Amino acid sequence: LPSSFGLNCETLAEHLSFSRLFTMFDHLQRLPVLFFFLLLSLSFSESLHENKESDTPISRFQQYLRINTAHPNPNYTTAINYLTNFANSIPNLHSKVIHLTPTSPLLLLTWPGSNPSLPSILFNSHLDSVPAEPDKWIHPPFSAHKTSDGRIFARGAQDDKCIGMQYLEAIKAIQTSDSKFVPLRNVHILYVPEEEVGGFDGMGKFVQLKEFEELNLGFMMDEGQASPNDEFRVFYADRTPWHTVIKAVGTPGYGSKLYDNTAMENLMKSMEVITKFRESMFDMVKAGLAANSEVISVNPVFLNAGTPSPTGFMMNMQPSEAEAGFDIRMPPTADPELMRKIIEEQWAPAWRNMTYKITKKGFLRDIIGRPLMTLASDSNPWWSVFNEAVTRAGGKLSKPEILASTTDARFMRRLGIPTFGFSPMKNTPILLHDHNENLKDTVYLEGIKVYECIIKSLSSFEGSYEH
Repeated sequence: LPSSFGLNCETLAEHLSFSRLFTMFDHLQRLPVLFFFLLLSLSFSESLHENKESDTPISRFQQYLRINTAHPNPNYTTAINYLTNFANSIPNLHSKVIHLTPTSPLLLLTWPGSNPSLPSILFNSHLDSVPAEPDKWIHPPFSAHKTSDGRIFARGAQDDKCIGMQYLEAIKAIQTSDSKFVPLRNVHILYVPEEEVGGFDGMGKFVQLKEFEELNLGFMMDEGQASPNDEFRVFYADRTPWHTVIKAVGTPGYGSKLYDNTAMENLMKSMEVITKFRESMFDMVKAGLAANSEVISVNPVFLNAGTPSPTGFMMNMQPSEAEAGFDIRMPPTADPELMRKIIEEQWAPAWRNMTYKITKKGFLRDIIGRPLMTLASDSNPWWSVFNEAVTRAGGKLSKPEILASTTDARFMRRLGIPTFGFSPMKNTPILLHDHNENLKDTVYLEGIKVYECIIKSLSSFEGSYEH
């Protein structure tokens, strides 16, 4: 206030009533005083409104999405700090950071149960994302821009920062609505690095640590995928990549001559055989006899041959070596020994001067030799509890599927720990790894409600299960 009014902060504090303060001024002074308090009130009201708007489930999701955790330089530290700060605002959540490598930290959150001797449950998500090409997006990929129809554009919106935040929002909502609720089992939330590059320096290292053993896990939920219809998708197994390189050698020679068993000739013969195998698998999918994820898929990814020249390749020389790379995806129902025999005898036979190398990016069997899958039937009580929880939340599960790609769930299934892949996104286009990846705000908020039911149900389950 102007000094002519004869007021200071102490005087104002003594006169708490605006009416008393107002009567201290004559008629000429009251108008500017009234105007000042009106501006002060409006400013304070706007500030409260802005703070409220900036602290909602949607705004918190946007803040997480704006942290660039895309490869090749994911910002894990900022992401973990953000998640830890949010977790610290939720009562009874304990946090621990574990460094798997100097550049690969992991965040473990724990909500203690009343009977910690029971096997615990784990909700997993990964911190990292695949790269994004900004010039291919209609909104910057790390802006988390929300359009007028509620779509939030960001890399990681579907894969899978959504579930990472929904777990926390669900626990926050449970405690807000029922302050007396305590889980029976310990509930763990895990944020792992390096999933998008294979998981070997992430979950692959974590399952070997004492800290993992001490969790005493009985069940895990991991990421799934969006569903274009009104049913939620659920996955009971993953396919395993076999990165295969086939190499042929032969006598080099003049481009005008015909030779037997040249490198290119042998590789082309193999390509014909592989193409027929691929078509036989694809025909089953087209005929509706199997889903894409239930067959062995084979796709060529590179060809390497020819004699280089300053302008490209020598067109009058037949090369002595030629090789091709294939991305093979193996469902857990496939016979790995039979597949290896097909590659060795039909695709790269030694008698045609051919060799092969298979780099397995996972497992097809668990540690005692069983196919790497979790029972999705009532014979598995975890399935029953999960299914009932989704129904209670007003949702419906579609027919359980094998995931066409690979997730960190395979590390758990290999240890015999029942694991389902699930991301509550229905009536949503599948946009993981795509340009303009986005998720609607209403879909995100519904997912929080679904996880409220799932977390309460799974953490209160009193039974047991021997896989």
